[in-house]
Amino acid sequence: MNLSSTTLTHKRVLSVAIPIVLANATIPILGAVDTAVVGQMGLAAPIGAVGIGAIIISAIYWLFGFLRMGTTGLTAQAIGSNDRLETSALLVRGILIGIFAGLILIIAQIPLFSGALALAPASFEVESLAQEYLNIRVYSAPAAIAIFGIAGWLIAKERTRAVLVLMLLINTVNIVLDFLFVLKLGWGVEGVALATLIAEWIGLLFGLWLAREGFKKGYWRNWVQIFDRARLIKMAKVNSDILIRSVLLEIAFVSFLFLGSSFDDATLAANQVLIQFLNITAYTMDGFAFAAEALVGQALGSKNRLMFRKSAIMTSQWGFGSVIVMAIIFAVFGSNIIDVMTTAEDVREVSREYLPWMVLAPLVGAAAWMLDGIFIGATRTADMRNMMFISFCVYLLMLALLLPRYENHGLWAALIIFSIARGVTLGFKYPKLEASVENKSI
Repeated sequence: MNLSSTTLTHKRVLSVAIPIVLANATIPILGAVDTAVVGQMGLAAPIGAVGIGAIIISAIYWLFGFLRMGTTGLTAQAIGSNDRLETSALLVRGILIGIFAGLILIIAQIPLFSGALALAPASFEVESLAQEYLNIRVYSAPAAIAIFGIAGWLIAKERTRAVLVLMLLINTVNIVLDFLFVLKLGWGVEGVALATLIAEWIGLLFGLWLAREGFKKGYWRNWVQIFDRARLIKMAKVNSDILIRSVLLEIAFVSFLFLGSSFDDATLAANQVLIQFLNITAYTMDGFAFAAEALVGQALGSKNRLMFRKSAIMTSQWGFGSVIVMAIIFAVFGSNIIDVMTTAEDVREVSREYLPWMVLAPLVGAAAWMLDGIFIGATRTADMRNMMFISFCVYLLMLALLLPRYENHGLWAALIIFSIARGVTLGFKYPKLEASVENKSI
């Protein structure tokens, strides 16, 4: 399906977005299960260790998130311009980059993880458990990063049901193994890590099968096309801009958890519990943002300004509606969710104190999430990089002003203001982006 073969309707937007909403919603659910299974141990340290370990490895992996985002934008534009050769070449490039990057991470794991843990002022017990977690998780790096490329390619082709099936498989395997390894066998933090490792390798194999369409014709074996200098330079430029943007974004979120760990184990654990609320919102919003990537990218590839505008507006309407629902759910059921996620009374008490921030976060972050999708689909990555830099500076300023006086409340306030800044800065750039698209009728 592409813009040349059908008109854009709300039904079409939902057909692209809903499978991604469901797929991405399973990711934070997995994080919540990871937290919940170790939470049944009744101790704060294992919760904090899984939180720190997961955010370190996820932050490192998501530095390669440019592979998913860049692949989606470039592939969508190739589809819009009916370039089948480049469409297949982009799939192969994504897989090769992912596997190579994962191998590099395995080789560099000792200094990488030692440095990351040195930045986290957690207790010795939390740090030791986190190290055990990381030592296992890193061996799934080639699979985890290559899946980014496969998922990006499938999203661009609007094969979002395939992405849903892929994510459901990975996360179902992971959750089942969580219960088996942690609750049945008592392997604790190491069991959580091993469950994820196995699930991600199974996911890569299944992802290759789902993307078999890209290998059916001889296009994918055209190494001259795959390693074409001009196309590689374009891909490198897009990906490097997204990488810089992602580095700044991840520094902000990692610093948030690390700064929270400087208070006490209960506050660290509470922040980890509450981050799951934020993750649920982000991944749900990403469903509509991903739809924007595919539809906006195809509109740009076919040089159609009207369809570009309609894609941006329709996907955003559904995105903003979803955050209102999320905020209501968190306000009404937030305390119950916290009780399910941990049995530690001190962690429950601290989590409830900061719950109002979780009600506010979806509402103020919606613009940033949707505009990210629009700019990724258009591969206007230089604007994304520059606006993220401005927003990151705002975040640092807020930390300096609010953290010393308001402690953990100041930390949450700085993160919320960071989200607002991202939406405002990209919003200023949108009119110029739309005006740059050639205005042709369907």
